[in-house]
Amino acid sequence: MTKLEQYYNKFHEEHRLTTRHGIVEFTTTMRLIEEAAEIVQIKGNNADTPLKIADIGAGTGRYSVELCHCGYDVTAVELVKHNLEILRAKHENIKTWQGDARNLSFLEDESFDITLLFGPLYHLHGAENKIKALSEAKRITKKTGIILVAYVMDDYSVLQYCFREHHWAEVNEKQGLTKDFHTVCTEEDLYDYVRLSDIDELNKACRLERIKIIAADGPADYMRRELNEMSEAEFEAFIQYHLANCERPELLGASSHTVDMLKKSE
Repeated sequence: MTKLEQYYNKFHEEHRLTTRHGIVEFTTTMRLIEEAAEIVQIKGNNADTPLKIADIGAGTGRYSVELCHCGYDVTAVELVKHNLEILRAKHENIKTWQGDARNLSFLEDESFDITLLFGPLYHLHGAENKIKALSEAKRITKKTGIILVAYVMDDYSVLQYCFREHHWAEVNEKQGLTKDFHTVCTEEDLYDYVRLSDIDELNKACRLERIKIIAADGPADYMRRELNEMSEAEFEAFIQYHLANCERPELLGASSHTVDMLKKSE
């Protein structure tokens, strides 16, 4: 069993996006998916035919199930068997596959209107592996389609883990940071963190063109306690604040997660 499988066998993936900081991420990301669907529809997709969405790295299906309920034709791919069993147990009208984002040979070329890559690039180490996953997502997406890619961000990791949680000394001792404080992740680490400049290089290598990039959760992950203490009205106001500001470039890099909206280069 891999370290990733061990982690997700214990981690309550279903719960994460129902916490208040998770609700911020989910609400923001769903709005971006809906925006992507509108763009694809405008490009001429038959309005009578449900858009086809591939959810690569679907986890236990939080997005897949929601999108299925919205009327989309959803195909979910998940590497971890435990997660896939939870998803399948929901008995939703979702096509499911166990598979690796780097090899989607069981899915046909240019067969999806929207492809979601919301987990794999958190865990795939190095540019080569990330490029393989992005290239496969590109291959299965229609020429007029959109790819949405989620990342975990480097500065959030440094600020939260090294300084707020006081792990700087041990990280520094094992040479886990560069001189300019970029994380140095190895195959032994569960996550591989990136900066915006790293994302730009990946897009260039895959010949993918950005439509926009957003902070999926902005300051929410830094403010878990404060979010939990808010009244319902305050929390709703916070979500509206975040939605109004999630595209501001000066705030992107420090977010816990970003989501990149991409299309194939002309």
